[in-house]
Amino acid sequence: MKPTDYFDQYCKSYEAYKKGSWCYEDGCIYRGLELLYQATGEQRWLDHLLRLIEPQVGADGTLAGYTPEEFNIDNILPGRALLFLNWETRNPRYRTAARRLIGQLDAHPRIPAGNYWHKKRYPSQVWLDGLYMGLPFQVEYALAAGESPRIADALQQMATALALTQVGNGLYVHGYDDSRAEKWSDPVTGKSPAVWSRAVGWLAMALVDILAVLPEDQATATLRRQTRAILLAIAERQQPSGLWPQVLDAPDLAGNYDETSASAMFAYALLRAERMDLVTPEEAPKIHTAGRKAAEALVDQRLVEEAGKTRLVGICQVAGLGPFDGRYRDGSPPYYLTEAVVADDAKGVGPFMMAYAEATLAISAKAA
Repeated sequence: MKPTDYFDQYCKSYEAYKKGSWCYEDGCIYRGLELLYQATGEQRWLDHLLRLIEPQVGADGTLAGYTPEEFNIDNILPGRALLFLNWETRNPRYRTAARRLIGQLDAHPRIPAGNYWHKKRYPSQVWLDGLYMGLPFQVEYALAAGESPRIADALQQMATALALTQVGNGLYVHGYDDSRAEKWSDPVTGKSPAVWSRAVGWLAMALVDILAVLPEDQATATLRRQTRAILLAIAERQQPSGLWPQVLDAPDLAGNYDETSASAMFAYALLRAERMDLVTPEEAPKIHTAGRKAAEALVDQRLVEEAGKTRLVGICQVAGLGPFDGRYRDGSPPYYLTEAVVADDAKGVGPFMMAYAEATLAISAKAA
């Protein structure tokens, strides 16, 4: 089955991830559909997006199941679809709903250095996941609304997060605890122990998406250099399979399997960075080769037939830091190998859509 047929089939049967409540998992699918629509111009992708999101956005801009006082940075991600649909449809409810999310960010608690907490129930913590969940939306909203201080704030948060989580050679650990209260945090640095691939995937996508819409000037110069270093580090750690291991800095760890969602995120970030000229001409061939190889590997190796149905396999269902569901996630390299591996999860399918959209644009550009 072609990837586009899989995406179409998937969306026709897709059920809201959290029983219809506003959530980042649905936001991954919304972003994938937005990019497929922009890459192909095919109405079916916009139709899927509208059908899935409309039940979650009230006429007055209320969002189903959304409680801003939870201060959950994850809930900001699907706001990017609101900004896109406001532009595409001119329906004011999308703009009103986006403003509600900005209201959360305006009140969102921060560590003293200025970064948003990951969630109210994860106080004083910054996770790489949260950088993708909140900051691209903040930048895109600021550009649409003409509120430039929000852009400066987002860039500062990104720079600070990179400084707090870096472990060298373009690699970054999953999280940072400013309070040093969590058992997973280093008592001196506050860093978590391991480099989880999907966390770096969220980071890479956030950087590429932000820099793609901002001018190349003094305000973004350092971040662009850091982004190129991250992309090169990702490319260098690509496995012969064309994919990447679940724990990025421990390729020889027993059981460290190639993980689909992170590989899709890396494919997307690499391909978009090249298309948007975020890498130097000398770096571009390496970035292009790694991105193309990953996109092809996802199609060839991870789209499989199971009981007469095409599925996207090899997706880590969830991973995090600290207490959750009756156990403690210590953030060690072996921990990330204990989480369930599933098929067709939105956190894998959405980024796969994004990567495929970028691959489609690359093919179109070459043909032109």
